[in-house]
Amino acid sequence: MSDDAPARTAGPTHLTLRRDGVAVVLACPEAGLPAVLHWGADLGPLAPDDLAALDRATSRQTPPGTLDAAWRLSLLPQEADGWSGRPGLLATRDGRPLFPRWTARVEQHDAGRADVVATDADAGLTLRTRLEIGAGGLVQLEHELANDAPGDVEVAWLEATLPVPRTADHLTTFGGRWTREKSPLTTPMPRGTTTRESRRGRGGHDAPWVTLATAGTPRNRAGDVWAVHLGWSADVRHRADRVTEHATLLGAGELLRPAEVRLAPGESYRTPTAYFAWSAAGLDGVADRFHTWLRARPQHPSTPRPLVLNTWEAVYFDHDPARLEALARRAAAVGVERFVLDDGWFLGRRDDSAGLGDWEVDTAVWPEGLEPLADLVHSLGMQLGLWFEPEMVNLDSDLARAHPDWLLANPASVPSPDGLSFRGQYVLDLARPEAWEHVRAQMSAVIGRLGVDFVKWDHNRDLAEPVHDGAPGTHAQTLAAYRLIERLKADHPGLEIESCSSGGARTDLGILARTDRVWASDSNDPVERQDIQRWTELVLPPELVGAHVGPSPAHSSGRATALSYRMATALQGSAGFEWDILQCTEEETATIGAFAALYKELRGLLHSGTVVHPDVVDPALRVRGVVAADRAEAVFTVATVASLEEALPERVRLEGLDPQRRYAVRAREEIGAARWGWITPAWLGKEPVVLPGRVLTEVGLQPPTLWPVQALVLHLVAV
Repeated sequence: MSDDAPARTAGPTHLTLRRDGVAVVLACPEAGLPAVLHWGADLGPLAPDDLAALDRATSRQTPPGTLDAAWRLSLLPQEADGWSGRPGLLATRDGRPLFPRWTARVEQHDAGRADVVATDADAGLTLRTRLEIGAGGLVQLEHELANDAPGDVEVAWLEATLPVPRTADHLTTFGGRWTREKSPLTTPMPRGTTTRESRRGRGGHDAPWVTLATAGTPRNRAGDVWAVHLGWSADVRHRADRVTEHATLLGAGELLRPAEVRLAPGESYRTPTAYFAWSAAGLDGVADRFHTWLRARPQHPSTPRPLVLNTWEAVYFDHDPARLEALARRAAAVGVERFVLDDGWFLGRRDDSAGLGDWEVDTAVWPEGLEPLADLVHSLGMQLGLWFEPEMVNLDSDLARAHPDWLLANPASVPSPDGLSFRGQYVLDLARPEAWEHVRAQMSAVIGRLGVDFVKWDHNRDLAEPVHDGAPGTHAQTLAAYRLIERLKADHPGLEIESCSSGGARTDLGILARTDRVWASDSNDPVERQDIQRWTELVLPPELVGAHVGPSPAHSSGRATALSYRMATALQGSAGFEWDILQCTEEETATIGAFAALYKELRGLLHSGTVVHPDVVDPALRVRGVVAADRAEAVFTVATVASLEEALPERVRLEGLDPQRRYAVRAREEIGAARWGWITPAWLGKEPVVLPGRVLTEVGLQPPTLWPVQALVLHLVAV
């Protein structure tokens, strides 16, 4: 170490964070920031001598060294460390680059959390880092950078990273499109730095979502997986750095536009929380860490998730009070518990070209206001939900005519050029206090007057050229939207909010720190939903994922499917209907009632148990289950999305069961029987088959040759 190198203040040379089967081991060098020696399996309690020996056993070289490369990768790797990958921090002061030389102090608060405070007096910077292992072994990492000196500091990026072993030789990223969100792609781990970005002002249907590093191609139930997710509802960047001299890095951070974050003296920038999950039990092990952490939050929904009817696909913009009141009565009769009036109720809203921003009931359509409908819904024992799109505005609105300067936009793009209409709507600049207060006051008045229990909060366009006070405004807009949600929930205790963004374009843990569920996709096509919901629940437990039964054929795909299949798919989430059930036949209405009863019977298990996805070979087969925490009960769905490859399908292993218990297995056919040919196993008779959990897990059941787009719902109860 040179004479002018920064020093470490008094503190531990090593420390270990441990919780729920996961450990992070840090080395705290004399110079610079702590480095991660290990992130993965819990190594048990390690004595100081063990930690020092681990440091030596995993070091790459000894001084003076022969390579111009870092000995260890710190919590914020940078060029000064000899790191040739993407720096963790890029910042300038008054246009000049900053190259911090940190003096760090590390404080371990408990077995699972450490805070690092690092300063560089010459650079005029303070860095605060929180590293915590939460419930379920989910690692959280966030940084805060403060400007302590004269002159403005512009932050180009500040990202969270953790190292993964060289054995992580495959990378899985996510993309997608509208009605086909969260589509995974797995490749061999690329060399060099790989980034996946979203520049939509929301996550987007093609959002990075999660980035996975795996030893081999990822499997559902086995193998080492390292994952990162960023809890931020706007522009993000995920990264993987496979640099030849170092361990591979996995990380994520907010994507900032030039000049978006400028820190005046005394100001600071805090990154969104990056969530890191490791598991040796495959993708389901990663999901279990996320689900356990989410379910341990104080604000996690604790009441049974109500069965919903949303009116969008029932009436669209055609609001007729008598018809909607009849729909509400039918909904209550079949067992619906939450009735949600979707888009079209407010001033001038006959299509999607007008009205956004004017959150007042349109008396031309609702002459008596919404009070009669609200009173009816509540008198029928249902909760009332209402649709808003608070961050948006139409030019054809009283708000835009009165305040054209309240748009978050490049003035040259208002109105948008031909072909760039973005649904005929614009973004309302909520970072302007007066615009924020206008929306808050109008929404609060309607919510309070009607006793609204639930808000479907939509966000239907990207933030293109989002200019606020002459600078990029996405960061400030996102924080303002968060504040608006928090204020409305504080002012209306018990209010629940769903995050919808043209479907599943905003489903991250940042928005879910403030909302109560997400709308997974605008597609109610159950074939598409099988995979959309599967990959959504890689992070989110099923009680947070809206899953509705729609009509057939589906509006988004034109595909016709059996009612039993649509219901079996919706049973996998927070269930409901997106359907004009007034048009249903008597037989369909009876089946809807049976589905409502089945959902209410099983939701206590479905929304608290461990989600499992047994690995299968046939690409047309989908097997998904939920096993109770005490493993006394389970529900599995065996479904097809196309024709099976073999006349004799592979056996389906029902995993996650107690190997010592015996389970009675029966098909639940209240919602309709699946159809199949060729193979009809004897266990699908009237009497349930009873087998030990070990047999069901290791040998499995022989399924029938299900026809394309069919589903079996299997209920297992320990006997």
